[in-house]
Amino acid sequence: MSESLNTPESPRHVPGVSVRHTRAKGEPRFPDGPRADPAGSHFERRIRSFQPRRSRVTAGQADALQRLWPKWGLDIDGQQVIDLGELFGNDKPVVLEIGFGMGEATAQMAAGNPDLNILAVDVHTPGQGNLLNLCDRNGLPNVRVGNGDAIILLREMLTPDSLGGLRVYFPDPWPKKRHHKRRLIQPEFLSLAASRLRPGAIVHCATDWEPYAEQMLEVLTAHPDFENTRPDGGFSPRPDFRPLTRFEGQGLDKGHVVNDLLFRRVQHREQQRR
Repeated sequence: MSESLNTPESPRHVPGVSVRHTRAKGEPRFPDGPRADPAGSHFERRIRSFQPRRSRVTAGQADALQRLWPKWGLDIDGQQVIDLGELFGNDKPVVLEIGFGMGEATAQMAAGNPDLNILAVDVHTPGQGNLLNLCDRNGLPNVRVGNGDAIILLREMLTPDSLGGLRVYFPDPWPKKRHHKRRLIQPEFLSLAASRLRPGAIVHCATDWEPYAEQMLEVLTAHPDFENTRPDGGFSPRPDFRPLTRFEGQGLDKGHVVNDLLFRRVQHREQQRR
């Protein structure tokens, strides 16, 4: 735990209680944890599909960020190409998960398949701390937590054919029409993702916003690098490996419809011509 949480002047923190620490100007929030803006101004300004959320962090989450980030965290700065085998310490396939909330489902999926590595990316600081805490408590060495823009990660830091899968669960639906351009699942994003996915890798999306589900289905179906795993070309039932989250269960109780989409990365076109 950082010195800022252990000085005599600091009040005694109780697990589950939000941390409020008065920092000097310019002092990082978590000196050994995730950076506030890892990519900085190195890359062009563009419309982002996410909003950074630096909300309250509990004492337990702060401790995990300080203690475990150097071991299991990754700041997405766009300044290096990642060797995923080196990052995880093995050559098991790696699935990229974009947006994991508080991390409960990610931790369950990691526990359910220890032969699969998960690179989980989000910008929600409490969620990053919570997922690190869950991995530590449950002995889950097959998770790495990324902090920053997944587009920069895909474009600048991952090599072709390096990923064994992609998961995008309950992304921001940006329901207003003028904000639809911010939705993540767009043709340009899928082309970038396809360049980093091995042939046969699965893109798995899930959403409880039906108009977005329809757009996802349309965009994925039209993309030449992907094919629907459903012979009828429709939505898929929720696979057993994706846990039913508390948030999702509450939505289902209210009558919300959750749609899963599972599309396969097809063989590269130049390979098909051989």
